Amino acid sequence: MAKAPAAKTDSKSAKIPNTPGASKDDLLRFYREMVLIRRFEERAGQLYGMGLIGGFCHLYIGQEAVAVGVQESVRQGHDKIITGYRDHGHMLAAGMDPNQVMAELTGRSGGSSKGKGGSMHMFDTATGFYGGHGIVGAQVALGTGLAFSGRYRGDDSVAFIYFGDGAANQGQVYESFNMAQLWKLPAIYIIENNQYAMGTSIERSSSTTDLSQRGASFGIPGEQVDGMDVLAVRDAVARAVKRARDGGGPFILEVKTYRYRGHSMSDPAKYRSKEEVDEVKKTRDPIDHIKLLLTEAKATDDELKAIDAEVKAIVAEAVRFAQESPEPDPSELYTDVYVEASA
Repeated sequence: MAKAPAAKTDSKSAKIPNTPGASKDDLLRFYREMVLIRRFEERAGQLYGMGLIGGFCHLYIGQEAVAVGVQESVRQGHDKIITGYRDHGHMLAAGMDPNQVMAELTGRSGGSSKGKGGSMHMFDTATGFYGGHGIVGAQVALGTGLAFSGRYRGDDSVAFIYFGDGAANQGQVYESFNMAQLWKLPAIYIIENNQYAMGTSIERSSSTTDLSQRGASFGIPGEQVDGMDVLAVRDAVARAVKRARDGGGPFILEVKTYRYRGHSMSDPAKYRSKEEVDEVKKTRDPIDHIKLLLTEAKATDDELKAIDAEVKAIVAEAVRFAQESPEPDPSELYTDVYVEASA
């Protein structure tokens, strides 16, 4: 039976709790992972502006707590992760090599997809990352298939399926919900509700705005989560994953978050005010929040500065690797089209 609607969490105004619910070491690790995503994305934005990244580029700045919190429940290389085109943060949280991610962004052969996928189409089966998909909502059906594979094989794996508030209105999403509930598939549907889809507020684009209840007609329970609080995300996902591994079937998590930049690098984001964005940055920033928790946990400035310096070096090395990696050979146009037949 579907869960009753949860209390609404407004990512633009609700206060984030400042009591640590994790060890100091865990908080430092979360801080490192979130800062890595943000600094990586800031550098990617700069490279795009310099003309070194072609095509579309969707940055994850502001949403870092979601991917980092979710990853705490992922068994790397065993579970499956799939997402849409705002995917760089998910890749880094999943453990993909920043060098390969940056090289792929710049279309170089050292990239995770040999420079042929670019920003929206990166894959890494070693970490269980199945893309990166450019078609809105397509990853939901594919991810449901990944959940089916786990159920069919009986391997206790869970599929983590990310999509946004815009994709939540796509028809194939509901076909996937139906199949997942019918077969009790171990699928965690994570709706990253950053309030604006491509550029239209959810209030203008959706007749019902509690996206956690979009599976109610199929009997899929759901929950709203504060996506600016990494610990709230971690805990909610852990509950949903335990349920899935125990055979309870799919679950929907609507994670209320906020993106600071435009939909993509080509979007000036004139559909919202600068004051609104600044207010979220000032009062709701996920990295500022975890810094408050670290203060409560007695972390020192030197510890945070050491992490900042490490991240800066990682991002600089990723840029160097990408710039020095060669472009793909033209012969690569004919590779990775078909699966090689086994003998």
